[in-house]
Amino acid sequence: MYWSQLYVPTLRENPAEAEVVSHQLLLRAGYVRQLAAGIYNYLPLAQRSLLKIQQIIREEMDAIGAQEMLLPALNPAEVWKESGRWDVMGDNMFRLKDRFGRDLCLGMTHEEVMTALARGEVRSYKQLPQIWYQIQTKFRDEPRPKSGLLRVRQFIMKDSYSFDLLPAGLDVSYEKHRAAYYKIFERCGLKFLAVEAHSGAMGGSQSHEFMVESAAGEDFVAVCESAGYAANLEKAVSTPVPPAAPDVEGDLAPEEFHTPGQKTIEQLVAFTGVPATNLMKSVVYVCDDKPYLCLLRGDHQLNEAKLGSATGASDLRPAHPAEIQDWFGAAPGSLGPVGVKAMPILLDSALAGRKNLITGANKDDYHLRHVTPGEDFTAVTHDLRQVAEGDTHVETGAPLKIVKTVEIGHIFKLGYKYSESMGLKVLDQDGKEVTVIMGSYGIGVERILCAAIELFHDESGMSMPASIAPFQVVITPVYYSDPAQKEAAEQLYKECKALGIDALLDDRDERPGVKFKDAELIGIPYRITIGKKLPQGIVEVVTRRTKSAEEVTVAGAAAHIAQLLRG
Repeated sequence: MYWSQLYVPTLRENPAEAEVVSHQLLLRAGYVRQLAAGIYNYLPLAQRSLLKIQQIIREEMDAIGAQEMLLPALNPAEVWKESGRWDVMGDNMFRLKDRFGRDLCLGMTHEEVMTALARGEVRSYKQLPQIWYQIQTKFRDEPRPKSGLLRVRQFIMKDSYSFDLLPAGLDVSYEKHRAAYYKIFERCGLKFLAVEAHSGAMGGSQSHEFMVESAAGEDFVAVCESAGYAANLEKAVSTPVPPAAPDVEGDLAPEEFHTPGQKTIEQLVAFTGVPATNLMKSVVYVCDDKPYLCLLRGDHQLNEAKLGSATGASDLRPAHPAEIQDWFGAAPGSLGPVGVKAMPILLDSALAGRKNLITGANKDDYHLRHVTPGEDFTAVTHDLRQVAEGDTHVETGAPLKIVKTVEIGHIFKLGYKYSESMGLKVLDQDGKEVTVIMGSYGIGVERILCAAIELFHDESGMSMPASIAPFQVVITPVYYSDPAQKEAAEQLYKECKALGIDALLDDRDERPGVKFKDAELIGIPYRITIGKKLPQGIVEVVTRRTKSAEEVTVAGAAAHIAQLLRG
């Protein structure tokens, strides 16, 4: 490609609406332009990179025996109602009606459609296992699109689905995907973490997320490098920081005391002089329309995903103040477990074995001291808290750190969630009907591009990995109007193309500084500069990421780039 023929509308300043680095650079480098909130036009540079990412994904999926399909983005409501997700997805789903008034939606993901397809085609255990995948446009009615391509309303996703006869088969399919994902993200040049994750609305028994550390991310991951541990905060476990003070000794009975106006943990700490680690926080949640009282250490926060797992509920919300008043006879800030009979009580595991703690008295402006779990009230113990900075790994005691991340992929063991609800069965070796077990595996294509930019950029622009850069090398004659430089540039371009190198020839009548800045902005990994040493048969090869330069012969320049690309 010749630069003069390429549409690259670069900008010199960061657009005001772009907050994260990848959004700024995608706009400045002329990769994308916004059409509407969360909806983008992909210009030639973006499309070239996205197609390279898709090809890497396609090659690695094909390598594990997956078969590519393409399913409709427009789905009938019936299949989503069969799985129960028509209502669960709520306002996140784009919904519409056809001219006959029939309900339709734009697919956010394709578990339902794939299950319906398999139900109609796969009838015997002899046809299993199967892995089917597609690279398809998805839609999500995101309430607050932001961060460029990281939170959008239309996006490209690789989604694959495995169908197996037995759980052991699902284990194999899951591990095939996990290994393929490692290869995909490594080939895309990313530094990433594979973390234990919560399955959320997808359902299932096990899942892993693939994350890239970035300030632009919205997910938080607990990491212990020495123990090789990484988990999304929704799933992470840890040993908490020890209490700031020992528990009061003795077999003491609960004792009510007046705490006028003391509603928060911070106020209660100041009022009593007791550290937050020795207070018991009461949080009331409604889980599938049933109230629960959750008890945590005063300095800990409730993890909704863990609460959902503990209760088995899919619909969770904090109780309203009016509901709390009706159930407890007191307002939030004065609640506690003693005497509560109207709802189950869940105790966070960090409070197990503790004694003589302070908690609410279920009486406005009053609290109880000397409350001991298991003696003064009965509760079921679960891990309910969110891991915090300063906690340690449960086995090694090594410190955990909390990092901000961008999710680039997610794999799920769906189990029987969709096959049971939608009737996907096959005949086994004995001729009996058996429900098929499933897995689901997604990759965000644009997120790989954004993650690469977030990882690899500097003050001059992006520094794309060679495997997914729109071009691998730019050939830059300082003065294309000089016949000798033009001839050398044309010859190098032909040699690069012959070696399979994706090359761009900058044939513009621009100042050298403009050419160099544009090449750095759009992130081309290597630049061959043809300049004043051409009469000596010398050109300069510049590596974008390090900005290091080396002189090579004109005759050997294309081969040198090929060697650099091979690593």
